[in-house]
Amino acid sequence: MNDPKTLSDFPIVKKWPAQNPDVIQLYSFPTPNGVKVSIALEEMGLPYEAHKVTLSDADVKSPEFLSLNPNNKIPAIIDPHGPDGDPIGLFESAAILLYLSDKTGKFIGSTDRDRAKVTQWLMFQMGGIGPMFGQLGFFVKFKGAEIEDPRPRQRYIDETKRLLNVLNNELADQDWIAGDYSIADMAIAPWLRPIVGIYEAADLVDFNSYTNVVDYLKRFMDRPAVQKGVNIPPRD
Repeated sequence: MNDPKTLSDFPIVKKWPAQNPDVIQLYSFPTPNGVKVSIALEEMGLPYEAHKVTLSDADVKSPEFLSLNPNNKIPAIIDPHGPDGDPIGLFESAAILLYLSDKTGKFIGSTDRDRAKVTQWLMFQMGGIGPMFGQLGFFVKFKGAEIEDPRPRQRYIDETKRLLNVLNNELADQDWIAGDYSIADMAIAPWLRPIVGIYEAADLVDFNSYTNVVDYLKRFMDRPAVQKGVNIPPRD
């Protein structure tokens, strides 16, 4: 379709109507990828409205959602006040984080060098932590756990340990992954939570032996904006 000029031009609002069309519309579910954006919105103090998009085909494969994200994955946003004044719709969590940082000038560093380092660790999460930890969950907790062949499960256990070690080493002498607290932390830390939570895999990957990572996750979860953002939108 042509570039929308108003929020009502987006087909998704027919399924998830906006109560306040003047604020950012968030279409999400509280998964590690989803809460990256709700945390960022809370940390940045941007007004927004959250719409629960479940992971069922009825939601993520609906024509309305696909009109905003053809990749049928949460999260996605519409900013009614885009860079040129017209609304803009975006999908892919890292792209949204970068957009919000550029919009506010927050959590991306104050120099080009800072930005490059934050982006580097953001890509590390997108290319490594997210896919590998997600597969760990699949083969340890979900449908993949039914597979008798131990090799896929062990592959992701080993890769999770390797990635945790990378984080642990990087965090040896700093509180946050790229120096100051940034969108890279908002992307990485939510993916640590399911290892000790829903995946019940902490012992499998020796999570508590990565003491810098354990402390890092605690620091992250102690932030008020994080405590609110991890439950947006509510599951119930």
